[in-house]
Amino acid sequence: MIKKVLKIIGILIILLVVTLFAAPYLFKNQIKAKISEAINAKVDARVSFAEADLSLFKNFPNANVTLEKLVIINKAPFEGDTLISLGELNLKMSIKELFKGKNEAMSIDGISSKNGLINIIFNKDGIGNYDIALKDEKTKDDGKSSPLSLKIQDYKIENFKFRYFDESSKIKMIIDSLNHEGTGDFAAQKLDLVTKSTAKVSLDMDKVNYMKNVALTLDAVLGIDLEKSKYTFKENKALINQLPLEFDGFIQMVETGQQYDLKFKTPTSSFKNFLGIIPAAYASSLDNVKTTGDFTVAGFAKGLYSDSTVPKFNIAIASNNASFQYPNLPKSVQDIVIDTKIINETGILNDTYVNLDKLSFKIDQDVFNAKANIRNITQNAVVDAALKGTINLANLSKAYPIKLDKPLSGILKADVTTKFDMQSVEKSQYQNINNAGTMSLSGFNYVDENGKRMNISTALVQFNPSQVNLKQLNATTGKSDISVTGVLENFYGFIFRNQELKGNFNMNSKQLAVDDFMTTGETTKTATKTETKKAEAMKIPAFLNCTLTAKATTVLYDNLTLKDVSGKLIVKDEKVTLQNVKTSIFGGTIGVDGAVSTKGKTPVFNMDLKLNQVDIAQSFTQLDMLKKIAPIAGIINGKLNSTIKLNGNLDATELTPDLKTLTGDLLGQLLSTTVNSSNSTLLTALGSNLKFIDVSKINLNDLKAAVTFKDGKVNVKPFDIKYKDIKATIGGTHGFDQSMNYNLKFDVPAKYLGSEANALIAKLSPADAAKVQSIPINAILVGNFTNPKITTDINSAVTKLTTQLVNQQKDRLVKQGTSALTDFINKNKKPGDTTKTATPTTPATKEEVKTKAKDLLNGLFNKKKKTEEPKEQQE
Repeated sequence: MIKKVLKIIGILIILLVVTLFAAPYLFKNQIKAKISEAINAKVDARVSFAEADLSLFKNFPNANVTLEKLVIINKAPFEGDTLISLGELNLKMSIKELFKGKNEAMSIDGISSKNGLINIIFNKDGIGNYDIALKDEKTKDDGKSSPLSLKIQDYKIENFKFRYFDESSKIKMIIDSLNHEGTGDFAAQKLDLVTKSTAKVSLDMDKVNYMKNVALTLDAVLGIDLEKSKYTFKENKALINQLPLEFDGFIQMVETGQQYDLKFKTPTSSFKNFLGIIPAAYASSLDNVKTTGDFTVAGFAKGLYSDSTVPKFNIAIASNNASFQYPNLPKSVQDIVIDTKIINETGILNDTYVNLDKLSFKIDQDVFNAKANIRNITQNAVVDAALKGTINLANLSKAYPIKLDKPLSGILKADVTTKFDMQSVEKSQYQNINNAGTMSLSGFNYVDENGKRMNISTALVQFNPSQVNLKQLNATTGKSDISVTGVLENFYGFIFRNQELKGNFNMNSKQLAVDDFMTTGETTKTATKTETKKAEAMKIPAFLNCTLTAKATTVLYDNLTLKDVSGKLIVKDEKVTLQNVKTSIFGGTIGVDGAVSTKGKTPVFNMDLKLNQVDIAQSFTQLDMLKKIAPIAGIINGKLNSTIKLNGNLDATELTPDLKTLTGDLLGQLLSTTVNSSNSTLLTALGSNLKFIDVSKINLNDLKAAVTFKDGKVNVKPFDIKYKDIKATIGGTHGFDQSMNYNLKFDVPAKYLGSEANALIAKLSPADAAKVQSIPINAILVGNFTNPKITTDINSAVTKLTTQLVNQQKDRLVKQGTSALTDFINKNKKPGDTTKTATPTTPATKEEVKTKAKDLLNGLFNKKKKTEEPKEQQE
């Protein structure tokens, strides 16, 4: 009996499990259809989701419906903007809801979502993109059942981002890393909702940043009256960074907006409250910090938030005669006074004003004071501020736990007043800007995370109404020293309006190492190995619009040492233009005009170079570009004058030329040159094939050559050289990969072809000998510079010359014999004899030509005959 019962129970369990697995597939389409119907019946937007899945295990005994990648896209006037994007949306409901009919309402008990984005936009007309509910009368409640109804008991969102932007007021707020959850019975009209929230908040108003990633935490019990849309703060605890706040009052949704009646304050008056404002990234634990004095934040917000009004508010931040000292730090900050108010008395946002009546503190004997007020904040903010005091930077890390790899040092002094409005800044109306005073920094020492040290011995800035004048800046870093003076013309536009930073500077340096100002890869250590991150791409800052006139005794760049460098650099639109840059290098001088741009995805450059009297051996050894264009280093010694025009891409991390993309042309002249043929496999091979030339004695002085290069190929325009009285014409191409294809044409006088050729020529008449004074010989060079392949037409040329010489000699002999025979016949001819004189026309035989050609080749290649043949005597 028991076995039967157990067997039945086992079968039922199996059936239950099978049912739980099968149910999602049975009800999936029904759930998906109801959700689609519910959403599309309510909104005027494009709604889509990738999938709707049903699980009976995720929230057992409840069912769970998951929507993946739910996206709501606005229609006009926000066509194409994303209103909501949810990576995942989960709906929790009772299993019995799955068995309801098509027209029965399906109740939702809980909602959760992950990885969401909510993007709220108000355009210039005050229209919000969130208003997507259908306004057609047909969508109003007609008493029929809705596909879904909400009876939520709990909800939760994780890792959300909330964006808010108002085009008219230019207010931009981002709530990032938002996590929020609440528990309460939404089926009731009145409930207490228990909530927990964390987020990071950034706020910008008209391009001015007021908050950046400020950490917020709120644990609160909200009394909710759904009938009146009223939310009352009950038990609550908020943290702004680590500053505690308590709220009292309510927010109520009304037809024209939201009605606020809130009060807030710090629960205590300890000065630790102030330290809690500082972001955690720049702060430390407040445990065991010794403080004196007080710090309080108190305020209220009361009134209507609508399209045209904001609640009136008053925020007071105060501290008097306070101090603090962190444990294990030797210095304390004393005599702290803070008196700041943020006030709106009218409900009009532009009437908000900020008064920093006093901010003062002392470290040791150094006192620093500041005050400022800001008015007319949304339309044309007016700023009036003053700074005066001294700060020893070395004391900062001794009094406050600043997270620095290396401590700072230096004395900062300021005595500055300024008054300006934002419209004058934006329009560069300097007559409306009142600046005065100076700021200086001396003995500044900073070491970055890569160990690179920056020292500023003296920096002095003078503030004038229209300019910020850099009177002096003397600094060293690495192997470099710089001294800079100049003028900034748009300092406030850069600070407050993200405008270009305009200026003109003069720089002098005894030695400037370019590597000292380059970005390098970061080195990180793991448990098993050391890794170096790839160096960041070099970018010319987009905000810079300035001119730098520079002089440097020595500039170190890559493996080059440049002397007496001078010229002008114009930086604008992510581009550096070089004008009249000159330097002494390689025993001569180089002039540079051109530009480098990093605006595109790949940095590019174009340059015009003028090389004057540069040493060939040094320049063609140390410059990869010249080495590829003309691989003559170590072969030709002497000087070079050249003009080079080139352009191409640059390596993004080092800003060095990418030779594969190099395009341009070169016109060069060699001066006082000698040839070291023993260093060239090519010249050695050429000399072996052409015995009539001693390549080590080729004269290249004043040789001019023109080349073009593109796609890794160099084209050499034919040029002439002379060796003794031999003329040669050279032209062709070679690649950056050292492959080559060259044609050499020689006009070789016959006297270089050996004694046999000269003996034959000597027997010709002066007129015939003049016709064969030289012989054309062609050579073709292929392969590569280290393994050349050379072919010539010497054999065929010599055979042709031999044939010509033998035939000419035969013709001369035949003519001589014919003349003698004719004279003999004429002397012995009888009267009446009409026999014609025969003219022998027998040409030179092949054997005769072959023999003579062999003799000439032996003479051409300076080969001695094994046996000396007697010369024929001509009668």
